[in-house]
Amino acid sequence: MAGKKQSSTNNYRDEDIQVLEGLVAVRKRPGMYIGSTGSSGLHHLIWEIVDNAVDEHLAKFATKIDVTIHKDQSITVTDNGRGIPTGMHPSGVPTIQVVFTVLHAGGKFGGNGYKKSGGLHGVGASVTNALSEWLKVAVHRDGHIYEMRFESWTERSGIEHVGEAATKLRKTGQSQMTGTTVSFLPDKKVFGQFHIQADTVAERLQEIAFLNAGLTMTLKDERTDFSESYSYNGGAKEFVKYLNEDKTTLNDIVHIQGEKEDIEVEVAFQFHDGFTETIASFVNTIPTRGGGTHETGFKAAYTRVMNEYARRNGLLKEKEKNLEGSDLREGMMCVLNIKMGEVEFVGQTKDQLGSSNARSVVDAITTDKLTVYLDEHPDESQMLLKKAVLAFKAREAARKAREDARNGKKGRGEGAMLHGKLTPAQSKDARRNELFIVEGDSAGGSAKQGRDSRVQAILPLKGKPMNPEKAKLGDILKNDEYRAIIHSIGAGIANEFDVEDCLYSKIILMTDADMDGAHIQVLLLTFFYRYMKPLIDEGRVYIAQPPLYKINFKGGKNAESKYAWTEEQLQVALKQSKKHAEVQRFKGLGEMNPDQLWETTMNPETRSLMQVIIEDAAKTERRVTTLMGDQVDPRKRWIMDHVDFTEVTE
Repeated sequence: MAGKKQSSTNNYRDEDIQVLEGLVAVRKRPGMYIGSTGSSGLHHLIWEIVDNAVDEHLAKFATKIDVTIHKDQSITVTDNGRGIPTGMHPSGVPTIQVVFTVLHAGGKFGGNGYKKSGGLHGVGASVTNALSEWLKVAVHRDGHIYEMRFESWTERSGIEHVGEAATKLRKTGQSQMTGTTVSFLPDKKVFGQFHIQADTVAERLQEIAFLNAGLTMTLKDERTDFSESYSYNGGAKEFVKYLNEDKTTLNDIVHIQGEKEDIEVEVAFQFHDGFTETIASFVNTIPTRGGGTHETGFKAAYTRVMNEYARRNGLLKEKEKNLEGSDLREGMMCVLNIKMGEVEFVGQTKDQLGSSNARSVVDAITTDKLTVYLDEHPDESQMLLKKAVLAFKAREAARKAREDARNGKKGRGEGAMLHGKLTPAQSKDARRNELFIVEGDSAGGSAKQGRDSRVQAILPLKGKPMNPEKAKLGDILKNDEYRAIIHSIGAGIANEFDVEDCLYSKIILMTDADMDGAHIQVLLLTFFYRYMKPLIDEGRVYIAQPPLYKINFKGGKNAESKYAWTEEQLQVALKQSKKHAEVQRFKGLGEMNPDQLWETTMNPETRSLMQVIIEDAAKTERRVTTLMGDQVDPRKRWIMDHVDFTEVTE
């Protein structure tokens, strides 16, 4: 006899509403505060402590910041600023304890603490503490050294203690110096078996040094005895020179500086002979990957001033349309850095600036300074405008070719060839559809049979496409593989690319888990970065994660199979089962049956996808140029500095 069905509301009670006090909330939902618990979030802990030290420089006190990576993966950050106040806070506990244990506590909310600052507005220090096994702070101030330690642990009963004071604040010595030293060890319970990437830290410290003239940043990695120091006096201008170091440049660097409404603006830009526009923007030294109002102000001013100059000097006739911003900025390498108080970011992790006054100030300063510059450098100004006109003509030609293709005016056999490569999805809903770009016909055949034909399209590639970093746009448009990708995505290419016309919500690269597959991934990612960058900006590009192993367990009545994506997962699976196991190593996607490919790599319910994002525009641009460009020496230097050639004998 069936029992009475209970109302779902009976299972939702008052006591089910949990209040997470103190830093426990950070521990439960770390992604809300640092973005992820992967490599990006791990290094974010370092940035927050470094950013607090940089705030002391912005306040005109600190001139040196030292970062040390210790052998046990703990990190120490030292500055020579004023030192965190060491007295008692009005709340009844030491101020240092408040800074490291209370969310939204700090000197960044008005008063005389900081007029211009980065960090997570009083969240950063406490978040780093919450996600660390332990954190120690030492303050040199008022002739003394003050120290305090915080720890996280779990009682046997399951009660969590997160970032709690393990010692009282105490004087441990005398010092005539001032400043703060913070040491911490990220918690393996949060980040797993992590590894601090010295290269990632070095690039960020160098970036900070570029953006803050008079500040010296040093990095020491005790694991490898690496040590480096960064200090630059040229600001954004020197940064642009560094970023364009391996490119063929077309003009001298334009350097704009000004201050208005207590907002400091610094812009430097230079053009190269490529097609990609890169604007690396910062607010109080914090990278704004998502752009924001300061970028909008610069772009608007640059477009307006250049068009006005073109009309004043007869380069644009009265009836001709204005040049578009994308044409004017083709090949631009730009660093935009502003420093301001009362910063409003869009989102907790500060990807995008939302402060409305930043737009008008950047616009006004750029307009004034750029207008004068153009009048004083007529030859260079006309060269840049002629370059923009050529970009406009190329975009119009591409647009016309695209319209002709849509209207059935393709060259003989071209449409049939391109359509023959693509196996389309049945649905026409771009919000649901996915395009899998697959390495090889064999894997393409398995993917076609195993896919969800309603929403998944398959585009197999034959062999490796050409390196798009070394090729001209005309060469790209003649290449069969790239033409197939362009036609399948349906949104154009380069300046003519319109992400709104993209026929898919996800573009998924699915290649073999070997060196050739990795090379094809890199070539395709370079292509998307150079010619369809809005796809990456909108988070539509992904890398599929096919398994490396299939484990067949035998013995007993029920045989079973499992998959492993890494060597570590394989060993764990083998240790956990007492049954005899046969391990199959997939050499390529073509070795997987359609049902295996669906189950492990294509099924939205079970698959793992790696989303491609640009964490740092400046670093990404330089890395792509170095590793994929036609200059051999920079690539050779990078490989020698970063690749371990230790011989392994099996």
